[in-house]
Amino acid sequence: MAESTLTRHQRGPVTYLLRTFAIAYLFLLVAWPVSLVVTHTFANGFDALQAVFTTPDLVAALRLSALAAVSATIINTLFGVSISLLLVRTTFPGQRILGALLDLPLSVSPIVVGLALVLVYGPLNGWFGPTLDAQGINVIYATLGIVLATSFVSLPLVIREVVPVLREIGTDQEQAARSLGANEWQTFWRITLPGIRWAVVYGVVLTLARSLGEFGAVKVVSGNVSGETRTAPLAVEEAYLNFNQQGAYALAFVLASVSVICIIVVAFLRNRSTVH
Repeated sequence: MAESTLTRHQRGPVTYLLRTFAIAYLFLLVAWPVSLVVTHTFANGFDALQAVFTTPDLVAALRLSALAAVSATIINTLFGVSISLLLVRTTFPGQRILGALLDLPLSVSPIVVGLALVLVYGPLNGWFGPTLDAQGINVIYATLGIVLATSFVSLPLVIREVVPVLREIGTDQEQAARSLGANEWQTFWRITLPGIRWAVVYGVVLTLARSLGEFGAVKVVSGNVSGETRTAPLAVEEAYLNFNQQGAYALAFVLASVSVICIIVVAFLRNRSTVH
């Protein structure tokens, strides 16, 4: 009780001023723009939202975005868990350099990522593009390029969730399992994975949300062909530039809703893992 009273006395005008500033900043930067998207989406009822799920080009864009996001999430989950184990459970030359490189997608512009993929996999002047094209494998201006670009920009999310948890749980239980005769796979499946399962789930949800909204890198490598290589974020831009603003708002609302659902899922799982 005394501690609570002391805490209240310590709150001065600066504390309330900072709190007001933080709330106002979040309102102007996040809450207000998102609320405008919602209000414009439903300005004429559910017509705009219904059009999103009945227009063939928009349905194709949503389907392609879902395909790219799910593919990138699967790739980055498998890669992220493997690299996390490599970084935490082993020691090798260049380990710090590898850890730094894994943060590169967070610091490099997605446009640069898309351009780099074109330079490597471009069908005309790319390093591997002509060879792959001769084998009938199209990367740039195809679904594969979209998946690669999406995977790159969301690469670190699973890793940055799993690595701290692996360090926290240590290796005592794993060593005990090996001393009792468990092989590497049994140790991972029965000891390591249960210990990091919530971190993996957080990383998967965040990767999925990030992948669904990727715009810059995908715009460079996709070609933005309606019904073929146009993803949902690109369709939002196209609708807005073609003066179909309500359609753009409706599609943006769908993408934002998925992101909000992902945030709610993460918050729920964090609370559940804390309780258990």
